[in-house]
Amino acid sequence: MDKQFRSGFVTIIGSPNVGKSTLMNLMVGQKISIVSERAQTTRNRIAGVVTREGYQIVFLDTPGVTGAKNRLGEYMLRVAYESLKDVECILLMLDASKGVRDMDEALIANIRERAGDTPVVAAINKSDIATFDGIETIRERLERESFVKRILPISAETGRNVDKLEQILSGYLVEGPQYYPDDMVTDQPMRVITAEIIREKALKSLRQEIPHGIGVEIERIFLREDGINDINAVIYCERESHKGIIIGNKGAMLKRIGSAARPEIETLFGTKVNLQLWVKVRPDWRNSANALRELGYNDD
Repeated sequence: MDKQFRSGFVTIIGSPNVGKSTLMNLMVGQKISIVSERAQTTRNRIAGVVTREGYQIVFLDTPGVTGAKNRLGEYMLRVAYESLKDVECILLMLDASKGVRDMDEALIANIRERAGDTPVVAAINKSDIATFDGIETIRERLERESFVKRILPISAETGRNVDKLEQILSGYLVEGPQYYPDDMVTDQPMRVITAEIIREKALKSLRQEIPHGIGVEIERIFLREDGINDINAVIYCERESHKGIIIGNKGAMLKRIGSAARPEIETLFGTKVNLQLWVKVRPDWRNSANALRELGYNDD
């Protein structure tokens, strides 16, 4: 008798910059969640689908958990903790090079309170750049938590132990349907992924104080008869002075962002892309319920 197909959802949760998106992209086999060195690069819950012979894991990549400073931060925190519900397993990620910080302790306490009977697997990431003693210190701390069922040092950057981690997580799947087709790797619409690619390139190009205050809206996607996609996007910032920096001298910075984003967007669409970017000032948009809703940061 053939084995029953197994499936399930796994939430990836951790403090900012522990490598959640990098790990999910590696698991899925392609980039679906943007990454940068900026804290809280991920703002929404993003599903990444891994389909193998006999099972399917739907990973939920969540925003980095830290204190909220505005409505956007509150939304991100809510998204992260809501994602702990109704999943087969929780994957807690920590940074081996940083140890267990106060923000990690707060997260561990919240998971202890919220996880219920859901098993928790802990991945100690960046083990390739950490000392053995540093990794063991984190392991000893996690071993004091009864809800943590397995602990594994990994490197999402080099792939160390990632296959083993997938085997562990697949053990928590249950008999059930294949939620997504074999060739589907995310639930995110093309428009959303496009906006995120543009935001990622802005994050990597701009000064420290600006990226947290930008949002990207795709105003128009139009496929021409010649097969080229026209894409119009607006980068929102909160201050007039930031607008000038994003545009740059004679538009140099905006061109840099567009040039970096275009190849990935063309790969996403499988066509040539004519990408047009504009910059608009929307003061304090991160505290505006209407602005957050328009940019896709809502609970609907």
